[in-house]
Amino acid sequence: MKNIALGLVMALGLAAGAHASSGGGIAWDKAPVKTNDLASLQNGAKLFVNYCLNCHSAAFMRFNRLKDIGLTDQQIKDNLLFTTDKVGETMKAAIDPKQAKEWFGGNPPDLTVIARAKAGQGTGADYLYTYLRTYYRDETKATGWNNMVFPSVGMPHVLWELQGERQPIFEEREEHGHTVEVFTGKWKQIKPGTMTPLQYDQAVGDLVNYLQWMGEPAQNTRVRVGVWVLLFLLCFTVIAWRLNAAFWKDVK
Repeated sequence: MKNIALGLVMALGLAAGAHASSGGGIAWDKAPVKTNDLASLQNGAKLFVNYCLNCHSAAFMRFNRLKDIGLTDQQIKDNLLFTTDKVGETMKAAIDPKQAKEWFGGNPPDLTVIARAKAGQGTGADYLYTYLRTYYRDETKATGWNNMVFPSVGMPHVLWELQGERQPIFEEREEHGHTVEVFTGKWKQIKPGTMTPLQYDQAVGDLVNYLQWMGEPAQNTRVRVGVWVLLFLLCFTVIAWRLNAAFWKDVK
């Protein structure tokens, strides 16, 4: 359940620098975020613990907050905790900070509010959803991977076993008197993963959904309370209007 080996290679990609859209990157896809979908959030939490928490912490999130998405303490202990962790603790990265600094030159960034921090031509969730689905093999890079949203990204593709290995398909076009290669939006599958493309997209959607929820766990409660407050104010306005009419009806 705890895929530490895969996570040990996660580096600084998610939080390093500006996104590539300002430098010729591709457009972001719309993330299928639905933070009231408990099944999606639970699967996203599992993916986060297995593939992200090995190197990236979520220091402002406690494991017991996962009860808000329908998990019990026992389910959290059995499926989402490392052996030394406790339900009331914050989500600390499995990697040793000294090792991270030695291997990557610094500690991988905290991901608690990463979905809220990344925005530009769409939401932070859109960025993450596109980013995690556009890795491709590039042997010229130290990690062996590159990314269409974040060219020369420092973080390797830790989900490659799920997605497999792919190459983007380019076509040549004439622009301003020069021949340039433009991404067609299509991919060539080099090595299949354990998931189909549709399954992988759904899995990434669940992970991004969880990251969006984690940035503000109270958002569903806030929205629900806000609806009731608006309904109360609407009813109170009608009552106040009728009382005002009744009070002034005999006043000339």
